[in-house]
Amino acid sequence: MPDRSFLSWPFFEDRHREYAGRLDSWCAQNLPADHHDVDAACRELVKKLGRDGWLKPTAIDPKNPAPLDVRTLCLTRETLARHDGLADFAFAMQGLGTGAVSLFGEAHHRQWLEKTRAGEALSAFALSEPRSGSDVANMDMTATRDGDHYVLSGEKTWISNGGIADLYTVFARTGEAPGAKGISCFLVPADTPGLTVAERIEVVAPHPLARLAFENCRVPASAMIGRPGDGFRIAMSVLDVFRSTVGAAALGFARRALDETIARASGRELFGAPLFDLQMVQGHIADMALDVDAAALLVYRAAWTKDMGAPRVTREAAMAKLYATDRAQEVIDKAVQLHGGDGVRKGHIVESLYREIRALRIYEGASDVQKVVIARQVMQ
Repeated sequence: MPDRSFLSWPFFEDRHREYAGRLDSWCAQNLPADHHDVDAACRELVKKLGRDGWLKPTAIDPKNPAPLDVRTLCLTRETLARHDGLADFAFAMQGLGTGAVSLFGEAHHRQWLEKTRAGEALSAFALSEPRSGSDVANMDMTATRDGDHYVLSGEKTWISNGGIADLYTVFARTGEAPGAKGISCFLVPADTPGLTVAERIEVVAPHPLARLAFENCRVPASAMIGRPGDGFRIAMSVLDVFRSTVGAAALGFARRALDETIARASGRELFGAPLFDLQMVQGHIADMALDVDAAALLVYRAAWTKDMGAPRVTREAAMAKLYATDRAQEVIDKAVQLHGGDGVRKGHIVESLYREIRALRIYEGASDVQKVVIARQVMQ
């Protein structure tokens, strides 16, 4: 039974505690999913999550608009990740993919958010390019005005849900000014002529990823979110909300690794006594528990701060994402070590956690970049 004492922390309200309990029960009955066909599994997970109401926190309700509840987003990602990494992925992409619409695209709310919140359409966030990952302002993709349309040309890569999404939030250079001030944001349906999947990308923990090509891809001017040149600000605002949730997913992986290790140390005998009786093992478990609690404090501080009305939580979110993902890597590595041969046996839960955690230290701001962000925030 996982430790749920953190839910009594003052970061949460009763509605969060009740929500977390219901979601955990749902996960126990419905997860993990069958991962043999990752595309099909993601589609089915989104369908189930939407059908049972768990995608509602990912986007603003068009009929009753209210700010996104970041604590609920984090609780959801932590809980799903503890049960099934692919379920966490499916949930997270629905939120990240429509984040710009929720925060800045009021004109598009009814067209898309009802579908994505119900699990009837999959969304994706198309920001990274072959030459610009962490350095977003260095993007090459262009969007050229042509009457009542924009023509998108270029590539996006490492796009989660690439190839299976129904809707892409795409960032392109419109040229109002150099660098970050000349980027705009567009909604591009997957069936738009000129948008193709150039390559499917396989990674260590199977997720649907792709490189997308835009060749004279025409979208109406109304597809723009915000104003021309607002794209960089929109992208950073979306990441400001969802970066904390990456830390929450890492926290879920770390909690599962700790739970599995406690069970292993209690049930495995070594030299005629439980594995846990070895002081070195106790030291590892103590370090793991400390890292889990410290990560949780940073994650839910960032989420609470945003929910309390802070316009930006750049520092808090960067700290949460950096610490939670890096320490989860350490926690899971200890779990693998304490499981011995089973820890590297394909299909074992700690082996899958070891593959799942690595990407979280890279996407939505690599760990080294987060250190730069934190240092700049401190200097301000």
